[in-house]
Amino acid sequence: MNDETINEMIIRCPACSIEGVAKSIMKEIEIPHFGKVMETTIQCPSCGFKHSDIIALEQNDPAKYVLEINKNNLSVRVVRSQSATVIIPEIGVKVEPGPKSEGYVTNVEGVLTRFESAVKKALTLFNDAESQKNGKHALNQIQELKKGNGSATLIILDPFGQSNVVSDSVEILEIPEEELHNLKTGFSHIEDN
Repeated sequence: MNDETINEMIIRCPACSIEGVAKSIMKEIEIPHFGKVMETTIQCPSCGFKHSDIIALEQNDPAKYVLEINKNNLSVRVVRSQSATVIIPEIGVKVEPGPKSEGYVTNVEGVLTRFESAVKKALTLFNDAESQKNGKHALNQIQELKKGNGSATLIILDPFGQSNVVSDSVEILEIPEEELHNLKTGFSHIEDN
């Protein structure tokens, strides 16, 4: 990976509002098999606030990445852009982009860990019997996959083609127009009437 710091400055912290303490760094990075991205990081030593994001600098055709999750590919690299939807249909878990979506680079196990955290959070928010039963079942399935037991399908739908799964086993497909039209991008749109 080749990276070049484009901008580094000290700013007012967006969390604690103390002037001149937070460090903001922007880097342009070339990621193999993916392309150029802008990595942004803000860290505040005063309150501990940290925010980082990866923004793709190149737009590609919409793409659907499909990978069977199994014990042999938990370490496969996954690049998820801020506009991508991530789904594991067998478990019934799905993350769609919103206005605060962040891109990330991880591996298949890291994607499972993100889903695991989201399900645990949902279990604390929804305490009706049906939600608890479904949540605990999903959590168990995710944890079994992380241990290398069983298999499931990882699907990443990216309307801007900026995500990637770096594996010879990944299937990269076109997204049908109807499905593409219904995908969330995380960006707000204002329509003129």
